[in-house]
Amino acid sequence: MPELPEVETVRRGLTPVMEGVVIARADVNRPDLRWPFPERMAERLAGQRVVRLRRRSKYVLADLSSGETLLIHLGMSGRMLISGDPLGNFTHEHPAAEKHDHVVFHMENGARITFNDPRRFGAMDLMETAKEADHKLLAVLGPEPLGNDFHEAILVQALKGRNMPVKSALLDQRIVAGLGNIYVCETLFRARISPTRKAGRIAAPRVAGMVPIIREVLNEAIDAGGSSLRDFRQADGELGYFQHSFDVYGREGEPCKTAECDATITRIVQSGRSSFYCPQCQR
Repeated sequence: MPELPEVETVRRGLTPVMEGVVIARADVNRPDLRWPFPERMAERLAGQRVVRLRRRSKYVLADLSSGETLLIHLGMSGRMLISGDPLGNFTHEHPAAEKHDHVVFHMENGARITFNDPRRFGAMDLMETAKEADHKLLAVLGPEPLGNDFHEAILVQALKGRNMPVKSALLDQRIVAGLGNIYVCETLFRARISPTRKAGRIAAPRVAGMVPIIREVLNEAIDAGGSSLRDFRQADGELGYFQHSFDVYGREGEPCKTAECDATITRIVQSGRSSFYCPQCQR
């Protein structure tokens, strides 16, 4: 599933062709994805200007001139692909429709944005922009790791006394929003903390030290266009390449990249997720 860097990469790719532009028409080609689409979705989108494109956790949010916000979740295999870009950033002509093109946005500037999702775990919803904080998918989210509300004192307090492994704690979207399996593994390696350590038993200075590392890992991944492991594509159809920089994720049995460390990367399963780490460097 795309994590924060992949979703932010998609948002940045969509912004030049959607933000400030009117949706001339929206084709909604099925009644649902993971959940049913909102009532009259195509009608409510048609003729509305995209005032602003934002990201909250792993969701893209499009604020509309109608006072509603379109929420988009890519799910496991969802892609938003641009064609016919009037700015000349992309060379793709409008392709022929494909089987899993479930929602298509026809923009007044001539661009077309196609939401393609073979597995149909993605989702879209419409909500009042003013009541965004009450939406069931957003109300439970913790602070954004790249925002000002996420800082050392917040993370120290959030992990204080918790008996769960630190890996599970950082994946808890109520503690910090948008982190997923890949970037938690990479963060814990750089912080030299074992994913099995109990969150509440890590000294406060070490917990605080994870905050700049989390930001560093996420920003590096965004700059690299995210990580393409299976289905993820950027909005221009290109692959991300941060996966070529992984220190531990997906490297089971390979040598640790730390100089003078002779250990190999280990994989364990925690709460159904694979955790990759160096047993020698991470304690």
